[in-house]
Amino acid sequence: MNIWLVASLWVGLALVAAMFSIRLGVSVALTEIGVGVLAGNFLHLAPNDWINFLASFGSVLLTFLAGAEIDPVVLRANLKESLTIGFIAFLIPVVGAFSAAYWVFHWDLHAAEIAGIALSTTSVAVVYAVMIESGLNETEIGKVILSACFVNDLGTVVALGLIFANYNRWLLLFVVVTALVVWLVPRFAKWYFAKVGNRVSEPEIKFVLFVLFILGGLAALAQSEAVLPAYLIGLVLAGLFLHNQVLMHRMRAIAFSVLTPFYFLKAGSFVSFKALLAGVFIIAALFFVKMATKIAGVLPCALGFDFGRRNAAYTTLLMATGLTFGTISALFGLTHGYINQSQYTVLVTVVILSAVVPTLIAERYFRPERRKKPRLPGPSVAASSVQDLRREA
Repeated sequence: MNIWLVASLWVGLALVAAMFSIRLGVSVALTEIGVGVLAGNFLHLAPNDWINFLASFGSVLLTFLAGAEIDPVVLRANLKESLTIGFIAFLIPVVGAFSAAYWVFHWDLHAAEIAGIALSTTSVAVVYAVMIESGLNETEIGKVILSACFVNDLGTVVALGLIFANYNRWLLLFVVVTALVVWLVPRFAKWYFAKVGNRVSEPEIKFVLFVLFILGGLAALAQSEAVLPAYLIGLVLAGLFLHNQVLMHRMRAIAFSVLTPFYFLKAGSFVSFKALLAGVFIIAALFFVKMATKIAGVLPCALGFDFGRRNAAYTTLLMATGLTFGTISALFGLTHGYINQSQYTVLVTVVILSAVVPTLIAERYFRPERRKKPRLPGPSVAASSVQDLRREA
């Protein structure tokens, strides 16, 4: 096998997906999955060992960056709203999707658990892109939605790690080391980044990758998932990265140009057109379940926090999106034998639909007016959050 020609095929597909993304104005993750679907069905695209590694690396780095995008100050300022909306947006869909898969469609226990986890997610990638494009990331409503997305996806990642972990001494070692690293890394990184920053050799990035690889290795030994510690490390380092946008930009460039295309193309390549046609009814039913449970959970919470009807509807629709962690969960289930290819196709199709449909409806009919409000440091920010949201509605 000529590895250079294999690499040229995968990178060429990533380039085609990037051109489609620019042309269509949609997330590049969506176009990469779409191109992967076509390549898997018509070109028989299949990953080998080193592509599997690059794809896994991409998912871990993407998860880290998702955690690093969450501003700790904003999360603390809107803690009550974020925790409530994020937890409910995780809990009700995970129970609803699991129940539908297990009792209605008679999937086995592990397959139903994967379905529940995959369809409980909110897409930080999609929501963040929408916030940046619309300028809502500078408003209270945008900041609350981003914080709630983090809480939602943290529940997803923790559930994936806990349900499918192998409870033995390796898991104990993994938990202890992860807790210790999460506590120590922010303190050490602040000193280390200041000491060695702005070097051509990028020692800060190498340090982060070293930590992610160590924890990912321990997660693999515990038969857990490497994205769990990556998300936590991203969160505890978010303050540093938010104040060093150059470093964040460099890591994004590495992730989105070199690594994540392999992950999303691989995820798409496992989608079978034959299984897609055979599972149209299940796809429609599970998509309805995800949308219904998200609406049932998030909308009353948003209205209860006095978001106003327009903002509450917008928040609900964006919290109903799914992409990155949904595909990560589904691919985890497929590669570990918990679901088959037909079930994987169903879940990934539902995830992709949930990334597109609610986002289009939210942007077309419910986007709030962009009103940038100055934020004051300290308790006054948290005290004014709900009042600011009411004024935005």
